[in-house]
Amino acid sequence: MARKEPEVSTVEEAPGRPTAADSDEEARRQEAVRRYAALETASGGAFDRVAALAARIFHAPFATVTIVGDDRVRVIAAHGPPARPAIFRSPVVESPVVESLCAAAVRHDGPHAVSDARLHPGAAGDPAVRGEPGIRFHAAAPIVTPEGEPLGSVNVMDTRPREAGEEELACLRDLAGLVMDELQVRLVTQRTVEIERQLRAGAERLARTLQRTLLPPALPRVPGLRAAAAYHPVSADEVGGDFYDLFPLDGDRWGFFLGDVCGKGAGAASLTSLVRYTLRAAAVYDADPHAVLANLDAVLQQEHAGGDMPAPYCTAVFGVLQPDGDGFGVTLATGGHPPALAVRADGVVEPIHPAGGQLIGILRNPHFAQVSARLNAGDALLLYTDGLTEARTETGSMLDEDGLTAYLAAAGPTSADALLDTVHDLITDLGEGVSDDAAVLALSVPPATRSSFSGSQGAA
Repeated sequence: MARKEPEVSTVEEAPGRPTAADSDEEARRQEAVRRYAALETASGGAFDRVAALAARIFHAPFATVTIVGDDRVRVIAAHGPPARPAIFRSPVVESPVVESLCAAAVRHDGPHAVSDARLHPGAAGDPAVRGEPGIRFHAAAPIVTPEGEPLGSVNVMDTRPREAGEEELACLRDLAGLVMDELQVRLVTQRTVEIERQLRAGAERLARTLQRTLLPPALPRVPGLRAAAAYHPVSADEVGGDFYDLFPLDGDRWGFFLGDVCGKGAGAASLTSLVRYTLRAAAVYDADPHAVLANLDAVLQQEHAGGDMPAPYCTAVFGVLQPDGDGFGVTLATGGHPPALAVRADGVVEPIHPAGGQLIGILRNPHFAQVSARLNAGDALLLYTDGLTEARTETGSMLDEDGLTAYLAAAGPTSADALLDTVHDLITDLGEGVSDDAAVLALSVPPATRSSFSGSQGAA
């Protein structure tokens, strides 16, 4: 197939009065300029190289890449000597759209050349022709979208009149195509970033909504006790597997639990929902903490039986609260979970840790440990997931239970709400050292000096 010869013009007739068709065509062109955000396009190495290469091909002192708006011409790349006038000095220069050579270039179907701009009626208002630097020769190739709409042009200029060769104009057309390719890439990138932003925003909303369904919207009021809980996610768009709850049992007893399932995302959310439901249902059947964890283990083992997926498992601590005078008796059972910490009224912090206690759902005939303790007036109990104790300190070492114990001891005796504030301060201090979600549940008995032992609920 024969190559189409580039259009070469030396003198153009001055344009006549615009017709309705011209107006429609210009409106479509301006819409394309807006679609590609071409007038807002930042200069870059790709455009600068195009201008430099265009000047080298033509052995010309000046070359530009321009975008033509409805009332402005934007120079997004320019090449020329250091002493060139201001109109060619900056790749972000804008000048009014008059009957200029650059503005006229978008009306051509292909590359064209003006041998002597002083004889060109359409360049009468071009300041680069009538003033400095006194442009005489101008060659341009339009930058055309795949839909055929011209956005601007690649231009080569000289201060002496001359002719343009066919091969030079063909190269100029190819350079204009490279500019269009770059604009196309930038448009696709911009759209991809916007889509990713929208997807991320949607994922964050979905994650927040899903996470809320996995945690109680509020903790109930327990006579004589203050309860507060918090969830500290590391990622806004990823659902974690940490969970907690506090709920009534028979009589005046209350059940509570806190734990962490394996994994993140939809799979972890599904497993968390199953674990929470099972713990509450098992406690209704038999509230003995050891029996509750054993029932949960049986459910998770059955969930895995015969499947090809990795075995679902979790760590958890389950407890029962029994009012006892001015305090509460506490029975705890753990399965592979960090020890609960009792913050006593005198500021002493001690672990409430049954001996042993293995992962739930993954081992054959696992052992779950159980222990009894008491919360007296002024005492508090903190349960937490390992996202807190596995965080790294500024020295790079793991915080672990000893570091958490020391931090709580320095804070002194505290209520459930203040205990959560202390943990929040710790997480803030650790900053980027926290790499996993952390859930905390705090229970406290008001001091004996208070007139009432009825506490209000803390916000989850």
